[in-house]
Amino acid sequence: MRISLIEEGAEAEDIARLTGYLREELLQLDVDDVTAVPGKELPPGARAAGITEIGEILVALGGSVNALSQVVTVMRAWLGRSHDSNPSLRLEIDGDAIEVSKATDEQVTDAFRIFVEQHSGAGARQ
Repeated sequence: MRISLIEEGAEAEDIARLTGYLREELLQLDVDDVTAVPGKELPPGARAAGITEIGEILVALGGSVNALSQVVTVMRAWLGRSHDSNPSLRLEIDGDAIEVSKATDEQVTDAFRIFVEQHSGAGARQ
């Protein structure tokens, strides 16, 4: 699973710090590995103007049937604590992606629930 953290107008250091905090939380879960990918600039022509950096994390879910659900729970809580900075989170599994940005808690919960249901058999994939 690939997790991308995006925040409009953020500095590279801020994205690295936020990505590091999220990575630390994810390492506490029943996952095989959580690897931070070095920050990169948004490609020219990408749809989100004003974004300077994207933080990415690769999560190896392993064989745990609950790992995806645990990751989503951490991400939902992390987003809830980050209302001041309004980051966007993008999850991708096997080319299927969901991006959550500027949504109500209920919308975030529903979107993540649907994503988990669609990928409940994706436990060993990255």
